[in-house]
Amino acid sequence: MRVVWLTDIHLNFIDHDRIEAFCRDICAARPDAILISGDIGEAANVDGYLQRLEASLPEPIYFVLGNHDYYGSSLTVVREKIATMSRQSNRLYWLPSAGVVELTAETGLIGHDGWADARFGDYTNSQVMLNDYLMIGDLSGLDRVQRQARLNALGDAAAEHFRVLLPQALSRFRHLLILTHVPPFREACWHEGKISGDDYLPHFCCQAVGAVLVEMMQAHPEQKMTVLCGHTHSSGETEILPNLLVRTGAAVYGRPQIQDVIEL
Repeated sequence: MRVVWLTDIHLNFIDHDRIEAFCRDICAARPDAILISGDIGEAANVDGYLQRLEASLPEPIYFVLGNHDYYGSSLTVVREKIATMSRQSNRLYWLPSAGVVELTAETGLIGHDGWADARFGDYTNSQVMLNDYLMIGDLSGLDRVQRQARLNALGDAAAEHFRVLLPQALSRFRHLLILTHVPPFREACWHEGKISGDDYLPHFCCQAVGAVLVEMMQAHPEQKMTVLCGHTHSSGETEILPNLLVRTGAAVYGRPQIQDVIEL
């Protein structure tokens, strides 16, 4: 099975012709399935871009959302819209509502958008102010302490999703692919060839999800997990455990690209 992995494609930065050319590039890779680890557009258009991809690509598309996909709205509104769209589609699968997906007899797929949970780095002294905190209703208008509590809660919700689904997936598959937008480990938070510093780590990693992944794979040393994530726009690969590999994808605004074609 050939799986094309995309991340941080930000289709709102390119025109219709460039989207169609990108779809032709994907088709040329001869995929059996497509994975997108978030940041497809923004709240007002993410569903439209997904439907445009569906119209141009005959393969199933498994995806999670990224922080940009909520810009201009709220988590609840966007998630309800995307969940409804996925239920009505034959080829679009939003992984938080899709559960455990069988890709091959040996490989399963689960995913969640994830969220940076302010637990890595130095949140208290960080001067970073992401657009997330201005453009997403759930995060705007909060003071520093309120925002930290909200980020903690979002990370915990993502971690709980994996805690519920991983035992089921591990009972069925030798290899798991995990699709998430936000890197779940400090070591996977790449930026221009280095790991992000303490100012940025609180806003770019999800410690809660990483803790669940480590716990599960330590309990199943005979099985393998590969995490595919994005968010930082810089590529890197790190082995957290002998059976737990994390790959972070690169991106440039206005130049969507195929991260890899993965053979399963």
